[in-house]
Amino acid sequence: MKIALFSDIHANLPALEAMLADIDAQQPDAIFCLGDLVGYHVWPNEVCELIRERNIPTIAGNYDDGVGRNSDDCGCAYKTDEEKANGARSIAYTNQIITEKNRKFLDELPREIRLPFGEDHARFDLLLVHGSPRRINEYLFEDRTDKSLVHIMEEAEADILCFGHTHKPWHRTLTGRDGQTLHAINIGSVGKPKDGDPRACYVLLEIDEDGLGEVQFRRVAYDVEGSAAAVEASVLPQAFADALRTAR
Repeated sequence: MKIALFSDIHANLPALEAMLADIDAQQPDAIFCLGDLVGYHVWPNEVCELIRERNIPTIAGNYDDGVGRNSDDCGCAYKTDEEKANGARSIAYTNQIITEKNRKFLDELPREIRLPFGEDHARFDLLLVHGSPRRINEYLFEDRTDKSLVHIMEEAEADILCFGHTHKPWHRTLTGRDGQTLHAINIGSVGKPKDGDPRACYVLLEIDEDGLGEVQFRRVAYDVEGSAAAVEASVLPQAFADALRTAR
């Protein structure tokens, strides 16, 4: 079974459209979105409507949760006063332009999706979350220790854990306390990468009854400059356009 996973679109419609075209060309058996449809860009409504039009199963990201509740807090961890001020402008702008239909859609998104595979003693679970199984806005960076990841995954009864939120893709194979093989996979970001590569990122998983096979990180080029220009033509901070160009 081939499964496509993507996350962290952040209202970047051109990136989403390009990535979906690439996904369609791969002809996966299933497609899932791991949240953060909105924030930081000018197309939150169009992104929500495209996800709904495509009927893609989606979980809530921390930004979706904040906008869904009409809150001024997106649950983001900003490091500087400037980032905090820009973040406040972003969520205020998104709350101002989001339609009530799309706000309701965001508010009703589930916090996780669990997909069981195999049977009886050979059963294994793929768990999809946004940040971590513990908190919607917990960051699982690549430098997280094996011990911590194994603890999080075994507590959540996840053999394969897929998540986003950090906007930096990575995959690690782990050994559980009972010797079982575990996989932790950060699927990166479609609309706001932070790994130095401005192309949209998503993941293709090959899964069969024996477990996880190939993990393919796909990068998709889109009109980054046009997307950045749309930010510059809005009331959003210049820093958001610069981040699209540099992927930082």
